[in-house]
Parts: sequence; structure tokens; C-alpha cells
Amino acid sequence: MSSGAGSTGGGRPSPLVPRPYHFPRFERRRLSNGMEVVVAPVRKLPIATVVALVDAGAVCDERGREGVAALTAELLLEGTLASDGAALIDRFERLGASVEASADWDGAAVSLTALREHLGPAVTLLGEVLRSPAFPQREVERLKAERLAERLQLRAEPRGLADELFARFLYARDSRYAHPEGGSETSVAAITRADVQRFYESRYRPGSVTLIIAGDTTPDEALRLASQAFGDWKGDAPESVQVSYAPARKQRALHIISKPDARQSELRLGCVWLPRSHPDYHSSVVMNAVLGGLFSSRINLNLREKHGYTYGAFSFLDWRRQAGPFVVSTAVQSEVTAPAAREAISEIEHIRAEKISQDELSLATSYLGGVFPIRYETTEAIAGALATLVRYGLPDDFYDTYRDQVRRVSADDVLRVAREYLDPASLQMLVVGDLESVRGPLEDLGFGSSTVYDTQGEILGASR
Repeated sequence: MSSGAGSTGGGRPSPLVPRPYHFPRFERRRLSNGMEVVVAPVRKLPIATVVALVDAGAVCDERGREGVAALTAELLLEGTLASDGAALIDRFERLGASVEASADWDGAAVSLTALREHLGPAVTLLGEVLRSPAFPQREVERLKAERLAERLQLRAEPRGLADELFARFLYARDSRYAHPEGGSETSVAAITRADVQRFYESRYRPGSVTLIIAGDTTPDEALRLASQAFGDWKGDAPESVQVSYAPARKQRALHIISKPDARQSELRLGCVWLPRSHPDYHSSVVMNAVLGGLFSSRINLNLREKHGYTYGAFSFLDWRRQAGPFVVSTAVQSEVTAPAAREAISEIEHIRAEKISQDELSLATSYLGGVFPIRYETTEAIAGALATLVRYGLPDDFYDTYRDQVRRVSADDVLRVAREYLDPASLQMLVVGDLESVRGPLEDLGFGSSTVYDTQGEILGASR
């Protein structure tokens, strides 16, 4: 039997040369009112996805009203001046359109997918949602109550609690990033309908909206539909909001959240990283893949495979317009909390000490390049990718050049970004767990000053 292309005879088949990849072509247009329209014709199926991306993310929240961006986005689908919430959803369903609205740190988005034949009415209805929301008082109170109930549930769940409180200890207190993306109990309770209306009027303007359409359409048709739905909408673009991403401290610190009923510990370890548009993005992605981003990463192989401390340990980079965090995350049994933390710290120090191997580099870049094209097979994925492009001001050829950029990352590049941005001296560690079991061993690590808190983040004991 022939060994075939890509085979090395009796050994493991060698990888084939990757086929060229081209992200779907797209065009940028602009309405006279300043609203941008981005269109990617994808004619495989008679459907299209539409995303209205608004510069109205959580970074725009007013101090003391954190959570208003998320609440405003959710309320868009709870009724317009022409239809109450139930009637509005019924109108979308009659078009066969699925629709959702949400906000994250850097923007709000209303997205829908509809058949080609219903694209025009769907875009018109989307225009109604964005231009004339009613913000019914009863829906404001209902969504606030749901959010507050979620907050109570989070306090009882160690994983979510660890994720949220870690941000508080990572960023300076005056940074928006130090507060929950969806708001705290206090800030959500304080939000009124007037706050929502004021936020909407200040941020939801044509100059801050990008309409993205990916699917069975043409740029000319998409521009015509956008003009019909939004062309006479008035309003200057609001100023872009920049938030502080200063770290809370420049030296190591250990933060222990006392949860007496916890059977295991949630461990977080990390630091402030880089903005999404930074030139070292690709090198950072490869570095993280080797350190903790893949199943075969150093941190997972150490904590899971070598020591059996956990079912899984990983690291991630939370990319934002301003500098998001680098975080190592895992859950371990209480009695091995300190050893697991020690091993995670050791891996961070190791990747800064010497170059990664060529095998590690090849595995990471091959994986990142290999899975990249299959992420963008649907109109929803393509529209989402274009939203990322717009949100972070990335070059139009970003997706076409991604794999080449990843392949160009060298072991020297990985070592450089690890040494430059992954500073062990300023790492923050957070543990949610049983205080009696974890405090002594953790403090014996000599990681840094330690403080004990309750599940509200209030100090229980003096720093040590």
C-alpha cells in the first residue's frame, strides 16, 4: 500500500502544507449621518446575520451606576414605542429571525439571523429597536431583580466569586475594570429608568453604530437597507471612553476569600496584560498557548498530569481595548492548594527563564493556525469576526494574515513577551476556600503580604 502524501513511511504522517485561507471579502460603506456599514457577501445559503455594534460598553458606565450599559442593552428587546416586549419578539419570530442583545466591556450589540427573503423587514425592525426603545418601568425593575438574584447566586458559587473578586484586587480601585462588568449589588440597585434613558441618549447615536451584515446580500443592497432603516437618524458620535488599567499594586499579594463550606479551592494567579491592538498580540497568544492555553500546555501537564492536583488548569488572556488581565485559573482540593499554587508560579518563572522548545512552538502555532479557518464557517461567526475587527480597530487584512503572523512568532519572541509583561514580582494570587485548611500553607509559600476577606470582599483580618 502506498504511504500517500504527507506520510513518512513507517512513522507518524507528517503534516501537509496548510492550504491558503482567505477570510470572506467585505466592504465598508458609510451613511451620511456617520453610521458605518460593513458588508460581507456570503452566498452559500439564503440567510444573513446582522449585527448592530454600538460603542456603549461597560467602560461607559457612570460611576455608582455600574451595570447600566448591560441593563440598557437587555432592555432594547423589552419593547419599543410601537410594540411591547411580547409583541416585538413575535414580530421577529414571524420573520423567522432569532435576535439577542447584550453588552460587554467594549460595546453593546444587537444581532439577528434571518432568511434572505426576510432580510429587509428584519433590518427595518432592528432600526426600530435601536431608535425607539421604550424602556418600560416594569421591565427595568424585573431585569434589575434578575441581576440582583444572579449576584446572590454568585456569592454562593466559588468559581464566579473568584473570577469577580480577582479583578478587584488586580486593578486600581478607581479603574472601571476593578468593578463587576454587570455591576455590583449596590450599583445595580441604584439604577433608575432615568439612568437608562440618559445612558441610551448619550451613547446610542448613528455615529457610534456600525451595522454589519454577513450573508446572502450585496454591498449595494445592504447599504440601501441600512439607509431605509437608519438614514434619517440624527446624532453626533459620542467621545470614546478610555479607562485606567493601572494595577492595584506593584508587588505580590495573596488574597484569601474565606468560604468555610468550600470543599475545594478556586485559585487565580495573574497580572495586567496588554490592550488588544498591541503589536505583541500574536506573540502573546503563542506564549499563552504554551504556558496554559492548550490541553498540552505546561501548566495543565504539571498540575493535572504530573501531580494530579486538578482535572484541569489553564491560563487565558482577556483581550479588551485597554489592557485586560492574564489569568491562571484552576480548582483543587483544599489540602493541595499551596502546592498547586507553587507549581503554577514555577511554570510562570520557567517560561521567563529560557526559550521554549521548537516542539512546543510548533505544536502551539500549528494548533492556532489549524483551528483558525474553521471558526468562520457560518454567517454568525463571520459577522462576529467583523464586529471584533471594528471594535478593536484592527486592520482589514487581520484575518487573512493571522496564520502567517502566528507562524512568524519565534521562541525568542515568546521569551521576550514573557520577560517583558509577565512579571512574577507583581503577580496577584487569589484563593477562595476553607480558611483553616489553606491559610497556613499558602502563607508559608512566602508569596507576599496576605489578607483575608469575606465573600463580599470585606477584610476579615489584618494583613500579614
